[in-house]
Amino acid sequence: MTIVRYEPWALLSRFQRQFERAVGESADSADSASVSWIPHVDVREEAERFVVVADVPGVEGKDIEITADKGVLTIRGERRSQNKTSADGFERVERATGSFLRRFSLPESADAEAIKARHVNGVLEVSIPKRPQEQPRRISVQAA
Repeated sequence: MTIVRYEPWALLSRFQRQFERAVGESADSADSASVSWIPHVDVREEAERFVVVADVPGVEGKDIEITADKGVLTIRGERRSQNKTSADGFERVERATGSFLRRFSLPESADAEAIKARHVNGVLEVSIPKRPQEQPRRISVQAA
């Protein structure tokens, strides 16, 4: 009798990977072909800025590239693998290594020229300040 491991979410996980691959290929096939993993990200809006917080454990700051071009914020990087040999001959690797890529559309109120990023303990925080909102200018009417 063969023992088969029951994985109830395997079909859904496979569908999600295929969907992400298809969407990524349509956005930019050259980039998506080289993406190995996708970091988890939190995005929030504060009064004066937008904040993107990404979990990138094991990635050094020098291996992260952040660009803002034509209203798109791109976070790209690479987690390098550690070459270890197992003396016992058994190894299980679950942590993904290789390159990653995340892209976000920036709102019109974002000031792309003043974006700042900070990397501490495997957490990348990208701060995107907001531009001051233009106030409507009141025009006085003069009598002729």
